[in-house]
Amino acid sequence: MRQFKLLIGGVVALFVVPLIIYAIYMEQRLGAFEDTLRHRGPQTLQVDEITRGDLFHLAANPVEGQVVYVPAYSHIYHGDGDPYLLTITLSVRNTSMDDEIVVKSVRYFDTNGKEVKSYLEKPVRLPALGTTEVLVERDDASGGSGANFLVQWYANNPVTEPIIEAVMIDTNSQQGISFARRGSVISEVVSRSQDTESGQ
Repeated sequence: MRQFKLLIGGVVALFVVPLIIYAIYMEQRLGAFEDTLRHRGPQTLQVDEITRGDLFHLAANPVEGQVVYVPAYSHIYHGDGDPYLLTITLSVRNTSMDDEIVVKSVRYFDTNGKEVKSYLEKPVRLPALGTTEVLVERDDASGGSGANFLVQWYANNPVTEPIIEAVMIDTNSQQGISFARRGSVISEVVSRSQDTESGQ
């Protein structure tokens, strides 16, 4: 009987011990995998002072002015084609860290391409990293589902392109809706330095 118990114990140990070892191994691997997914703050980039200065002062694809087309929607359709009214915020953001830009005009057009409104009585200066906004209220459905803005801006020095986008939102329903559309450049004034280099 004792030998039988020892035999049973040996068989159990033969199967159970590897299972325990495997379970411990898998738990450790799972823990290591979770660590790789854990949020980590931004890593400090070690850059010498000269390189850092170059990064801050060299504009990517520098331009001195653009006309930007921005799609917008004063309403969209839902259900059986019923209009759903939206509030539009046009945002113009100067991405240059050193130079101002001047927003010369912001013109609003409807679905048929007819100009509905010109929002600026005079040009607006945007300081470095500054932003200006234009609001089309929810009850103003004059633009329609094919509304758009034309934004014209210029700078005295070559600068990085501003970010120009329209944000549509409505929170009257229980769910609410919001989305954004980025502008597309339709004409551009390249920097004089770039123009000189391309001509060489």
